Amino acid sequence: MAKQKKQKQAVRRWATELRGHARKKPSVVIVYLVLRIIVIAVAVRTAINGDFESTFICLLVLVLFLIPAFLQERFSVELPSTLEIIILLLIFAAEIMGELSNYYIRVTYWDTLLHTTWGFLLAAVGFSLVDVLNRSESIRVQLSPLYLAIGAFCFSMTIGVLWEFLEFCADYFLHLDMQKDTVIHAFSSVTLDPTMQNVAVRVENITDVAVNGESLGLGGYLDIGLYDTMEDLFVNFIGALIFSIIGYFAEKSHGRNWLAASFIPRFHRHAEQSAADGEDEIS
Repeated sequence: MAKQKKQKQAVRRWATELRGHARKKPSVVIVYLVLRIIVIAVAVRTAINGDFESTFICLLVLVLFLIPAFLQERFSVELPSTLEIIILLLIFAAEIMGELSNYYIRVTYWDTLLHTTWGFLLAAVGFSLVDVLNRSESIRVQLSPLYLAIGAFCFSMTIGVLWEFLEFCADYFLHLDMQKDTVIHAFSSVTLDPTMQNVAVRVENITDVAVNGESLGLGGYLDIGLYDTMEDLFVNFIGALIFSIIGYFAEKSHGRNWLAASFIPRFHRHAEQSAADGEDEIS
């Protein structure tokens, strides 16, 4: 009885929080519920068809959808509605559309679009993490707009590099193909230099490649992930740079930039004070 009572109280509390969130951010709640219904429907369909790996991905997406709410509750941070909606859409686009519907293969620039957007949003998160020091009353150092922009840019690029490490490890140890291959028609390599003088030998006009004597029929040479990795980092760089510039001018205008405000998370006052106290203890 006591356990059932606790469960009912938890459901009531969740319903109350959802109603409050709906009044405060109706657009976020609508997007969240629509995407959640779609994912549940896909999960049911894949389970019926016996595709349990896809069902697991759907369940994972449902958990990932809770991340924005968890961050706001756990770390006393306020995510702008625009940012929260884009995070939900990106999770849906990456897993349901990208993985289950094969958009990574069917749509040429799908992966590029997602990496660019993530680079942009991660810079916004990095900007807010550094900006919390500026807004603290107990820290005397006032960071310049340029420093904030550089910090946001470096944060985004660091996360981007770590993600590429994850993709490589998944491919190497789990034999996946997260670092997608690219068919190319020319390359240079010092390994082919017969003089062993570290001279790059150029190979051009490649029309086919054979493995163990069997043609792969690709019409060129198969590059295993290098081009994909560098493209991901490059577009992450572009996204991070774009937001860092926006954040710089937003800070120069003392927060009166509506575009930046739509993406920068803000910590509540007591959270800012706690972060500041932690900095004081470290120093």
